[in-house]
Amino acid sequence: MILELKEIYKEYHQGKLVVPVLKHVNFSMEEGEYTALMGPSGSGKTTMMNIIGCLDKATSGEFFLDGQNINQCSENEMSDIRLHKIGFVFQSFHLLPKQTALENVEMPLTYAHVPRKERREKALRALERVGLADRVGFRPNQLSGGQMQRVAIARAIVNQPKLLLADEPTGALDTKSGSQVMELFQSLNEEGVTVLMITHDPEIASHARRIVTIRDGEISEKGVVG
Repeated sequence: MILELKEIYKEYHQGKLVVPVLKHVNFSMEEGEYTALMGPSGSGKTTMMNIIGCLDKATSGEFFLDGQNINQCSENEMSDIRLHKIGFVFQSFHLLPKQTALENVEMPLTYAHVPRKERREKALRALERVGLADRVGFRPNQLSGGQMQRVAIARAIVNQPKLLLADEPTGALDTKSGSQVMELFQSLNEEGVTVLMITHDPEIASHARRIVTIRDGEISEKGVVG
């Protein structure tokens, strides 16, 4: 099992008001799965993604990622896990504007102190994998939205993470570019990459093999796509 959430509860404080966002959530994924976490705005899906992505900690409950108890991790350990075990893909790409596609993809490897030659080779392979071998020297403002998202995916997979976490990955794209990105996720999953995609869009969720719905902080239904 790549990840497991047990009785995860998360609350926020607004002045004296306590706002429960996740209400004793139980959720798990096996290695190699492709799951969509679907829910409307305010459902708790972003909070759940932040916990799974080791960007935030639950108020109570247990969270295991790749066999490690995240609740017992320090901030530095969580940072290491984010770097080595999780690849992030965001709606707004989060590319550095003055860096080339290649330099953007190299960033996680730079943080991981990978030697320069190996870093370059891995980044080139990742860009080739997402179909952008001919765009390595381009900066973000020279790329289309779909190409920028593919650079972001290359950056997310360059460290060969245990989990690829995608938050509304087609939200800023036109239909054609969105379809190409979804095909890429499907292809990566067929190669063994574990994918968890957060979305509010049923059509996007239907690309996953399994759909989990969250509403008002509770996992309310699960389905397996045929």
